[in-house]
Amino acid sequence: MEKSFNKILKSHKESNGSIISLLQQIQNEFGYIPEKAVFWFSNILDIPASRFFGTATFYAQFNLKPRGKNIITACCGTACHVRGGDRLINNIKNEIGLSGEEKTTGDRKFTLEQVACVGACSAAPVVIINEKVYGKITPEKLKKEIKALKES
Repeated sequence: MEKSFNKILKSHKESNGSIISLLQQIQNEFGYIPEKAVFWFSNILDIPASRFFGTATFYAQFNLKPRGKNIITACCGTACHVRGGDRLINNIKNEIGLSGEEKTTGDRKFTLEQVACVGACSAAPVVIINEKVYGKITPEKLKKEIKALKES
């Protein structure tokens, strides 16, 4: 891990980057921002860890916990909600085995993200699976897509 940290540090210093760019590099390397990385860079760069955590929690693009290999983004906007979005979210949770407030499966195969709006209201309900948009998706189609991901 420290080898990766040093590579990121070198790139950060060469580009005279910001905390945001540094966090982006860390997340690109690890898929999320490990706490160990925050404290390591905080110590090396003499920047309080609270600045890293403050930035990482302010911007939705950053993840402080590991994410799954497959990212399922469910729209929770008004149009999707009215057209059965809640039911789809419950179906997704059942299909991938999430309970309560969990977002990522224990095997890290899936992460379910719920967002306020994806901007595709005319195609509601909308789910994005690994950056592919599925509009007017039905529970049956969703189940088929998740099954294919489980098998891959």
